[in-house]
Amino acid sequence: MIPIVTPSEMKAIDESSDEPIDVLIQRAGSAVAWTARKFLNGSYGKRVVVVNGKGNNGNDGRVAASYLRKWGIKTLEYSVDEAPKQLPICDLVIDAAYGTGIRGEYIAPATEAPVIAVDIPSGVDGLTGEVLGSPMRSQQTVTFQALKPGHLVPPGSNFVGDLQVIDLGLDISHIKTFQVQSSDISRWLPSRSISAHKWESACWIIGGSLGMEGALSLAAEAAQRAGSGYVRISTPGTLPAGPIESVSYYLPEDGWEDDLETDIDRFSSGIIGPGLAVSSSNIKSIQKTVSISDIPLVVDGGAIAALGENLDLLRSRKPDTIFTPHDREFEDLVGYRPSPRRIEDVQKAAKLTNSIVLLKGPITVVANPEGRCLVVANGDSRLATAGTGDVLSGIIGAFLAQGVPGMEAAAMGAWIHAKAGQFLLKRGMVASDLINLIPEAMHETDMG
Repeated sequence: MIPIVTPSEMKAIDESSDEPIDVLIQRAGSAVAWTARKFLNGSYGKRVVVVNGKGNNGNDGRVAASYLRKWGIKTLEYSVDEAPKQLPICDLVIDAAYGTGIRGEYIAPATEAPVIAVDIPSGVDGLTGEVLGSPMRSQQTVTFQALKPGHLVPPGSNFVGDLQVIDLGLDISHIKTFQVQSSDISRWLPSRSISAHKWESACWIIGGSLGMEGALSLAAEAAQRAGSGYVRISTPGTLPAGPIESVSYYLPEDGWEDDLETDIDRFSSGIIGPGLAVSSSNIKSIQKTVSISDIPLVVDGGAIAALGENLDLLRSRKPDTIFTPHDREFEDLVGYRPSPRRIEDVQKAAKLTNSIVLLKGPITVVANPEGRCLVVANGDSRLATAGTGDVLSGIIGAFLAQGVPGMEAAAMGAWIHAKAGQFLLKRGMVASDLINLIPEAMHETDMG
């Protein structure tokens, strides 16, 4: 996992270091210079332009320029205030104008050369990823010690290019926020023993309603593909149809929590909400189910709003509860829409609900009540279609059923969900296309 810190956290880390700031700047500038030299594939006949700001970011650029000159690379420096609107012809531009603490707009000079950004492309807000002005679009960004949220959140992430994190020797042991990598998923993927039985990884899914039957079916098939040995599906008031391998189980239209209570302890996880109607009777049953059940639960769709009406039910609940809202459902849960500070908002929501909250979007953010946060950033726009959230819930429910802890199950579910999407064509994808690709996504990740 790669650590993530806010600009203010990074400033505090710098200030608490035993190393003098000049030493840290030398290390940073040297790393930028070596990155530039590697990018140029040598030094002979190469020309570099460096745009320097007034702060430490500019100091990093100035140190990098001094190294490049020592190596025989023709290097031209401009201060940010004196840079021309069009930079001279060169082989590489180093953007050291502003770092993560930028305030106000920055209109970058034009260039046709490739760009390496120091810390973050100048004009991208390091906390929110908002674009402040007109940044250069970088081919590479060299940042230090940890990622910043602005590296990962659109639209700023579109200007970053390839990211390189340089270790300056600073203490970040207290950091609780990380970007998940493929190697992490490989470690977390559950294995099945030779003596495994289907009931050891059983998942019960309650969802569906008139006109929304497909949501339940998508979640059920995804859970099966992700490793749940036994999947039971229920729609209050009717006997649902789903994948032929799933087991339909009747629940009454009203008071179905009583029927569920008698048998739910046989299951290792549950999913409540995909396509479930938000009726007064369902709201009451959802709330009662969450309060009485002793198994980990994924809460999706209409069930999110039902619990948002009574968060007190979650205060004393011990098994993991994982909410999987998009932006509007997030508001249903906690009463406000997520802001550009998405990581902070999800951390607050997790503490408020005493639950794990997974916020879907351009990046997926997962947080628990203790402030631990995992960011999954391998998704793309192909997943922005109806039903993909139901598939995600099914995957997470399957991982919970196999004994994966809640935080890892949520983050791994988001990763595998996005990985499956990467195997699809750029156009024409529907949610059901994802399901058959879940095993392939897990296999490829497991193989490295």
